[in-house]
Amino acid sequence: MSGTGPKQRKTQVEATKDKYPKKYQSEDNIFSHIHAGDRIFIGTGCGEPQYLVQALIKFVESNPKAFFDAEILHVWTLGVAPYADQKFKKNFRHNSFFIVENTREIVNKGVADYTPIFASGIPDLFRRRLVPVDVALIQTSLPDIHGYLSLGVSVDITKTAVENASLVIAQVNTHMPRTHGDTFINIKDVDFIIPYDEPILEYKASDTTSDAVINIGRFVSRIIEDGNTIQVGYGSLPNAILANLDSKKNLGIHTELLSDGIIELIKKGVVNNTKKTANKGKTVASFCMGSRETYRYIDNNPGIEFKTIDYTNNPINIAGNKNMVAINTALEIDLTGQATAESLGKFFFSGIGGQADFMRGAVLAKGGKTILTLPSTSEGGTISRIVPFLKEGAGVTLTRGDIHYVVTEYGIAYLHGKNVRERAMALISIAHPDYQPWLIEEAKNAALIYRDQAFIPGEKGEYPAELETLRTTKTGLKFCLRPVKISDEPLLKDFFYDLSDETKYNRFLSRREDMPHELLQDIFIAIDYTKEMVILATVEQEGAEVVIGVGQFVVAEGTLTAQVALVIKDDYQHKGLGTQLLSYLAYIAKRQGLVGFKADILPENKHVLYLLEQIGHIKEKKFSSGVYLIELAFQE
Repeated sequence: MSGTGPKQRKTQVEATKDKYPKKYQSEDNIFSHIHAGDRIFIGTGCGEPQYLVQALIKFVESNPKAFFDAEILHVWTLGVAPYADQKFKKNFRHNSFFIVENTREIVNKGVADYTPIFASGIPDLFRRRLVPVDVALIQTSLPDIHGYLSLGVSVDITKTAVENASLVIAQVNTHMPRTHGDTFINIKDVDFIIPYDEPILEYKASDTTSDAVINIGRFVSRIIEDGNTIQVGYGSLPNAILANLDSKKNLGIHTELLSDGIIELIKKGVVNNTKKTANKGKTVASFCMGSRETYRYIDNNPGIEFKTIDYTNNPINIAGNKNMVAINTALEIDLTGQATAESLGKFFFSGIGGQADFMRGAVLAKGGKTILTLPSTSEGGTISRIVPFLKEGAGVTLTRGDIHYVVTEYGIAYLHGKNVRERAMALISIAHPDYQPWLIEEAKNAALIYRDQAFIPGEKGEYPAELETLRTTKTGLKFCLRPVKISDEPLLKDFFYDLSDETKYNRFLSRREDMPHELLQDIFIAIDYTKEMVILATVEQEGAEVVIGVGQFVVAEGTLTAQVALVIKDDYQHKGLGTQLLSYLAYIAKRQGLVGFKADILPENKHVLYLLEQIGHIKEKKFSSGVYLIELAFQE
């Protein structure tokens, strides 16, 4: 790395050997300095010193009585974890701050430990010696001419472990990139050096990206705006999210993990950090897990700075970025908005990690947003990830106040500021259709929603997300047209009471003064999409969705025509919205094989009559009981 050739590398190592000969000793002599009961920290993730770990194990195998009851401290192990083998149970006890696949079984069997803590709080444990570090096994770049080594891809808690360990053993590796930021330690602060070149561990998310993951990525991209500063976790789902951000501009990065997906956005110019309010112009991260190509890119790159995890994950520092967006995943979320990312009931799966830090920091940020993403099901569709309540023993990683948006492949639920009934209905609306009837019944039984909440199960009630569309009128009004959801009752209630008396009279042909829950769900909410359609026109106002128009049709039994109705909020009338809404209803009706509409219109409601004439041919127009009865055929 850093353009250092073999000859130059050899010279650098030999120079430090000449200057610090006592730091270069035999491995047996080096490891003999570890004592029984010591706490041994091992570098994080892709920065794990693989050779040092293997060499330590070989030393123990050769000297089984060298030390007993040592404790291995680790955050994230992607490489080998031989110390977790039962044959070393007298020598090592594993204690992890984050559980991964190769330590999950031993933790749940009780032969290894898990310490739940916010990632931002781990360095303080070391400094205060609440969790003392006796030995730090780390991996670094080559020393430069000033004697500084870079921690490369793993600064996180490694820097603090080095600063507080009694004994520091470094594997110096020419493959480790020399990164900028708080990554440097001086060779004087390292007790022993073992030069050994080997490829840095790489992390590659699964290539099997499902349709669900792709859809989630598309939904999340709708929430992220130009100029946002973002944090994204790891895995195939975050990668799909990042892949959908190519059209965004001037994004910033303040994150815990730097991944291949983020580097691709930097290369494309999508990320330039120009709108950040903290560390402007810099991509800030704590550790990197990616490909060899990514490691080459970050090597000696001054645009990317690595900081210790108590800086990157400090909610106050996160909140210092205006328009901060934290995007994370969970194992399960309940209908009240509690989510777990660390355990499935009593089974420990991962850990608190950094997502709680980032979600709370983003909540505090001016213009900040938090987004929780998860596929609607797991285990091949046999388990719903949206549940009535978290299972007994589950860790509540994110509380009901931490989450703004929840995204599944079925849509977006906005929870912030919503009461329990509203958020339960919003989450049910984005659950897998197979589990929606169960969730409705469980929510009724738990008194989370109305006892008489109507719901149409199966295909008839499945939300047609493909009908969502963005439109702009000739007057420049931008809005969304989408089908009604079972969670839209509060929006429609607000819409109704914002209408003038005249507009209500024109729509309902009566002096209607109220719109109770029973009527709202009967007329607008609980619909059979195969026989009727309700389309909402919505805009965003101060981060909240607001309904500005409603159009609907109901198919007349045994015919190919439908009764149609339309109402536009007073402030948005005569701006082209009605034309767009009615035309879209006609488009949907024709897709369903209908040939025309029928409508009942008051004589003074001339504007709606005009709109109907724009989409079809008036076949019949009769006046009866003070109302025009209109029948029209669609234009080809």
